[in-house]
Amino acid sequence: MLRREELLSTITIEDIASKIDHTVLKPDTRIHEVEHACTVAKKYGFAAVVVPPVYVERAVELLKGTQVKVCSVVSFPMGYTDTSIKVSEIELLSEKGATEVDVVANIYAIKNHAWNLVEKEISEIVEIAHDRSMVVKIIIETNLLTDEEKIRVTEILIDKNADYVKTNTGFLGKASIHDVLLLNDTSRGRINIKAAGGIRHIEDTILFIRSGAKRIGTSTGDRIIEEYLRFKGKMK
Repeated sequence: MLRREELLSTITIEDIASKIDHTVLKPDTRIHEVEHACTVAKKYGFAAVVVPPVYVERAVELLKGTQVKVCSVVSFPMGYTDTSIKVSEIELLSEKGATEVDVVANIYAIKNHAWNLVEKEISEIVEIAHDRSMVVKIIIETNLLTDEEKIRVTEILIDKNADYVKTNTGFLGKASIHDVLLLNDTSRGRINIKAAGGIRHIEDTILFIRSGAKRIGTSTGDRIIEEYLRFKGKMK
């Protein structure tokens, strides 16, 4: 295991910030929390802010003219709405101004190994998102799946040209290094990986990035960056 000093020396603050999807998705999220998240994202140069659908337009307004993307969620957090509803949600989010979308897969179809249904849904989701020039990340809730199911659904996402496979919603458990390594080994660069769920500190963030994650979903992006700066300061 690398010591903290060794971990921090392997990556720059810009590399970390550019991979963070700063997330505000609590059921009781208030407008001032979204506004604060956007301020923090602009300050540190995060990849995206992930907000509930009802706050997309406000986030778009606040982030206009910046490089920070506005992302929202579909069928969150359970994934059991009909595919047609997911498609409609993506269309609505696009109209509101979101340019990225995190969609919960049909976990029930995955667990029942209804692979034709999984393929059909993913195909429709990716098609509508890409038609709207949106980046689409599919959440597969790894904590509910066997390794074989994780591999099978990731291969489907690759075949259907999804942009990212995302580990978790964060509502049903934490992301694991094991899962990111497994997805990275499966994908071999053919799809990006987003790790999310319980990632709250700088050491974990770096470990997930080193394991292959291209995005980190976290509600504590500001804390992670501040930890990096504080620890680096102590190393001088």
